[in-house]
Amino acid sequence: MMLYPNSPEAALRFLKFVNASPTPFHAVENASLRLEKAGFQKLQEIDRWEESIQPGGKYFFTRNQAALIAFTIPAQWQQGSGLSIVATHVDSPNLKIRPISKRTESGYLQVGVETYGGGIWHSWLDRDLSIAGRVVIKEENGRYKSKLLKVDRPLMRIPTLAIHLDRDVNNNLKFNQETEFVPILGLVESQLNAKKDDSEAEKSRFDQKSSLYDTQPATLGGINNEFIFSPRMDNLVSSFCAVEAMAETASSQAFSTLEGNVNCIALFNHEEIGSVSTSGAESSLIPSLINRLSPTPAALAQSVSRSFLISADMGHAIHPNYTSKHEDNHQPKLNGGVVVKTNAKQRYASDAISTFIVKQLIERKGGRVQEYEVRNDMYAQRFPPFVLYSSQTLGRADPP
Repeated sequence: MMLYPNSPEAALRFLKFVNASPTPFHAVENASLRLEKAGFQKLQEIDRWEESIQPGGKYFFTRNQAALIAFTIPAQWQQGSGLSIVATHVDSPNLKIRPISKRTESGYLQVGVETYGGGIWHSWLDRDLSIAGRVVIKEENGRYKSKLLKVDRPLMRIPTLAIHLDRDVNNNLKFNQETEFVPILGLVESQLNAKKDDSEAEKSRFDQKSSLYDTQPATLGGINNEFIFSPRMDNLVSSFCAVEAMAETASSQAFSTLEGNVNCIALFNHEEIGSVSTSGAESSLIPSLINRLSPTPAALAQSVSRSFLISADMGHAIHPNYTSKHEDNHQPKLNGGVVVKTNAKQRYASDAISTFIVKQLIERKGGRVQEYEVRNDMYAQRFPPFVLYSSQTLGRADPP
């Protein structure tokens, strides 16, 4: 990191986080390690932990290794207290390896993949790709264990067709995602004399959920290193900021004097495909937490009415080559401040009250706010407002 001697320390920590987090499983693992270092106690959803939490406590739990909830209990906490929640997501568009993935064509060994999320798929062409994910294995004692996988060298590539065979490519780049978007892993001839793998390691592997990722690491760039060049910024930026804010607050001297709501962060999975899963934003994660902290009907109703949720995702800064894609009076600038999104069709969850509260919080810390609304001739992407039990929710706030 000595390449950037005058760069913000937080930016360097983000580079380390994103480079170590090619999948949601890795992001949740790295967030967990950060919280444990800050003194957070890990809980298991299956346990009756609501009977043992204490005022002043710091806790977190995960689900399916792909979503995380962390919360701190103020010293004067009692049932019926509200929650102040910052919600993000840890998934990004990528290529998922199919369960039966081996393919061969014209002497090449290939890997069958499935597109996930709203990716700009042509940007995956001619990249040095590798594999990361989670594998379930059987240990010597007969128990099953989940382990994370990350291969740190390039294994495959999806090459574009040579221009000599497609002279019109610069005017009309199109490709079939099923037949012309298949990564190449090697040559079939290298497998002809290969001995079948009957190793104990292979026999003990029972399931694997893996994705491809670009091995080019995130870095700082620009003439003054003012930019972060990185994959998965949507939405590991907000997730990193949420985890760091929670860890630093809980480690501060002022933590023991905090009053009011339970502070909470939620790192969800599957936002890219609608959030409808057991680890997504429309799951039971937040409702379950609120209900376990305030189990009686009266306390639950009080907690809901006192709660507040910020849906923190990335915003689109104006692009100098495509300025027409923004509404004339709503053009967020890089480093211009936190972006608050609103939409009359309720594609975002912001309203006058929630927007006012967030603006006040930002201005108290000397920050700036930028307003964003989508053009009438464009579609506003919805990030689920986490349904849920929050009486007031804010759509998206993009950390500067």
